[in-house]
Amino acid sequence: MKKYKGLMALSAVMMLAACGNENAEETEDPQEENPAEETEENEGEPENIEEEENAENNGGEEASGEFPVTITDHAGEEVTIDEQPESIITLQPSDTETLFAIGAGDRLVGVSEFCNYPEEALEIENVGAQDMDVERILELEPDLAFVSGYHHSSHSDILDQYREAGIDVVVVDGPESFDATYDTISMIGEASGNTEEADEVVEEMQQGMEDLAEQAEAVDEDDRKSVWVEVAPSPDIFTTGEGTFMHEMLETINAENAASEFEGWANISEEEIVTLEPDTIITTYGYYVDDPEEEILSRDGWSSVPAVENEDIHDIDSDQVTRSGPRLVEGTRELAEAVYPDVFE
Repeated sequence: MKKYKGLMALSAVMMLAACGNENAEETEDPQEENPAEETEENEGEPENIEEEENAENNGGEEASGEFPVTITDHAGEEVTIDEQPESIITLQPSDTETLFAIGAGDRLVGVSEFCNYPEEALEIENVGAQDMDVERILELEPDLAFVSGYHHSSHSDILDQYREAGIDVVVVDGPESFDATYDTISMIGEASGNTEEADEVVEEMQQGMEDLAEQAEAVDEDDRKSVWVEVAPSPDIFTTGEGTFMHEMLETINAENAASEFEGWANISEEEIVTLEPDTIITTYGYYVDDPEEEILSRDGWSSVPAVENEDIHDIDSDQVTRSGPRLVEGTRELAEAVYPDVFE
């Protein structure tokens, strides 16, 4: 069963979505009606009643964006959103995490089956993943739907149904770089009306990565490690080459990606990996395999690999290093602490 889950997880990684199993506490309904009565004697009453209602629907804070707004999504489509969306669905975990991070999570009415962070996301109705629950999504009547590039390419007729029902559809591809992630977070902020909050998240992420890069300067050139990353176990071993988050992360912490000669997510044989002689091995599938370190240590012909010889093998949280969202900085720090524990404490 775990083997099956591991293969499913790899598919999810390719779309920057990973599954999870945590339970969450119930959250309060953010869509309460404004209890204030309208009277001429009310002091401090906003001049624009519509702005007050929008603020109430956004968890008590005014939206930082302006509407109508026109954005160009990742499918190249221009999407005009007339007013701040009060109900949103997402079909990618990274988009869900981003909306919570920018203060718009309380407007989510439907999420994908893989959305497991933050805990509040587990209490939101599941509307599918690659196979969308079209009927239920239409019944929910969201103002805005964030869908993946996969849905755009294979479900264009369904997306047209959403548009005909009055749902604004924004296609979000899973970006494979930090800069592209920053742009995506900004786009989601603009579409949801949380522009300033999105800008703040991006700035915090950029600062976090700069801080880690500065800390990594303490790594002496002679101590610089070659790191092998496994995102799926044997026999179908996949690694992360250039053009991926983890390649950027390794560069940031002053480590060398042992698979830098490959591009994107690459399928490599055990024999090829041995010739790379990595100093450290990082796995990201500990949730699906009982003991990934022991699995690697027991591989035939691997005893001469420096990482195996020194038992320098570590498992880290897959979600934090593959999802194109605000937690990428946390993932980079976890990776840094595993590779250089004496430098990143």
